[in-house]
Amino acid sequence: MKKHMKRMTAPRTWTVPRKTSHWVAKPRPGPHGQLESVPVGTVLRDMLKVCDNAREARFILGSRTVLVDGRVVTDPKFPVGLMDVLTLKETKTSYRMLIDYKGKLRAMPIDENESGWKLARVDHKTTVRGGKTQVTLHDGRNLLLPKDQYKTGDVLKIEVPSQRVLKAFKLDKGSLALLTGGSHPGAVQTVESYVVKRGSASNIVTFKEGPSTVKENVFVVGEKLPEIKLMEARIA
Repeated sequence: MKKHMKRMTAPRTWTVPRKTSHWVAKPRPGPHGQLESVPVGTVLRDMLKVCDNAREARFILGSRTVLVDGRVVTDPKFPVGLMDVLTLKETKTSYRMLIDYKGKLRAMPIDENESGWKLARVDHKTTVRGGKTQVTLHDGRNLLLPKDQYKTGDVLKIEVPSQRVLKAFKLDKGSLALLTGGSHPGAVQTVESYVVKRGSASNIVTFKEGPSTVKENVFVVGEKLPEIKLMEARIA
């Protein structure tokens, strides 16, 4: 596996200039995949523009003033992905990684009272010794729960970095969902139905506004109103 990446071949989800230089940092293996994340050093330099080059980004990270989901990050290649909360202690500003209508990851400024929690989707779950249920979230977290109370596709509002579950949003009729892929990325629509297919076929979610997509492209963000501040003001 190569340790380097050219800017021209960087994932289309990255909002970085392509022709300013030859190379760009490649994210290390971590909580998010390469296509769904951006190295934190690249976020500081190219997205937030708080520094001019990679050397300054490493200096900022080395000062231990950059937090991702409430934890100090010093590795410039640490991957920051969807719904992660990035906090700059020096400027007292926080950002949440969201996806826009072009399918690109962007850092959305949020208030200080929103920086202490994040939304995380349940992607897998299993029963472990003692009858407890372990759920795996979209950002690589594993939570051990006393009973089986959530389904795959549900979204948990968790406190960071303690990982305490504050609230849960079901993938069910009437819920608001952010589309993270397909033909309408970045749109927020109302779930009409969720059909579980037998065999290896993808489960399909249909929306009141008309479109439908596979479950993997759906991220529930609230019940009647969005729980988070979104990039688009309208709900459509």
